[in-house]
Amino acid sequence: MLIKIYPENPNPKVIEQVVEVLRKGGLIIYPTDTVYGLGCDITNHKAIEAICRIRNIKPEKANFSFICYDLSHISDYIKPIDNATFRVLKKALPGPFTFIFNANHNVPKLLSSNKKTVGIRVPDNNIAREIVKVLGNPILSTSIKDDDEIVEYSTDPELIHEKYEDLVDLVIDGGYGDNVASTVVDCTGGEFEIVREGKGELDLYL
Repeated sequence: MLIKIYPENPNPKVIEQVVEVLRKGGLIIYPTDTVYGLGCDITNHKAIEAICRIRNIKPEKANFSFICYDLSHISDYIKPIDNATFRVLKKALPGPFTFIFNANHNVPKLLSSNKKTVGIRVPDNNIAREIVKVLGNPILSTSIKDDDEIVEYSTDPELIHEKYEDLVDLVIDGGYGDNVASTVVDCTGGEFEIVREGKGELDLYL
């Protein structure tokens, strides 16, 4: 199913429809402030396994991101961070960044593995954030675009739907996506290390 949602003013009824799909263990493809993402409810093991099958990866090897509404959720999944790190996050987010942190004990339960790290995203996209807000917990997500693959289908919602309609429950048309992935920043060592240059430019001068 392909549904249109306008990012400037997402229709609450349609957002609720998307959330119902997630609550039932469904998979969605949705817009972010970078490339389109493939996501599910982080509390649903079967949905996580289904995403792993689509991406052809094992859950314990997967580098998923948790899409959050804001920073209030992140302490549920990461080990404590210092005030300086929090200030950088607050300035950068919402934005096109994935911050990698040391995971706390909640994350392995979700992914059935001894996952030591987790990527946190708060995209600057009203559709993604409203879905998470109504759902009440983050979405587990991965990009539909491989790092070395820049193709037209990954930006055009109708082409995305053609490619994935038999694999996912819902594709959201939120307009054309970007072809540049998020900037990935590793925070596990106590400093900010850029792992992948992407759309975001990190400002460490507060």
